[in-house]
Amino acid sequence: MISLAKGKVQNANKVEQIGGTEEEKSPGIFQKLFYLVLIPLLFVIAVLLVIATVTDFNVFEKASELTGLSSEKSVEESSTDYSKKIVELEAQVKEKEAEIEQLQSKLDSALAENEDNVAIQQQLQSEIESLQQTESEAKKEFEDILSTFEKMSAKSAAPIISEMSDEEALKILSNMKPETLSAIFEKMDPAEAARYSELLSK
Repeated sequence: MISLAKGKVQNANKVEQIGGTEEEKSPGIFQKLFYLVLIPLLFVIAVLLVIATVTDFNVFEKASELTGLSSEKSVEESSTDYSKKIVELEAQVKEKEAEIEQLQSKLDSALAENEDNVAIQQQLQSEIESLQQTESEAKKEFEDILSTFEKMSAKSAAPIISEMSDEEALKILSNMKPETLSAIFEKMDPAEAARYSELLSK
């Protein structure tokens, strides 16, 4: 009887030792992940938010810009800006073309009337080259606008183009790559896309 009791006590001691050994094992992988990754990450985020607050940097507004998410007001403002720029560039190109034609006519007249008057010819030629350079810059600005639209997501570009006048929208759409144009039409209202498609085919 006594020996049986001693055996039970020894078995209980062994169980306690085994339990103690299990308790002394290293923490699990989730605990390590929590201590080594999540806590430092939360700390870094907290520090960045504090810095952003101190420097008046609107994190949420910047994130909205980067992800291409914008309010309806922003779309309208972007559309208005692009429309104004396109109208200005078109007017500038037409004006420069008219001036070039006028100066070219003067140059031709000067050449016909007096071939010896080299100074006038050179001056007129210089003005023509200057105007051609300005015209080239205006065309390059339009190409930059077109490139901006092609780099935009179709979801962002479609509402901006829809807010433009037909003339401005068609000028951009007619110069786009077919795949880009198709993607933008997919994001437009079907009726609007059909209308632009018909206008482009004329």
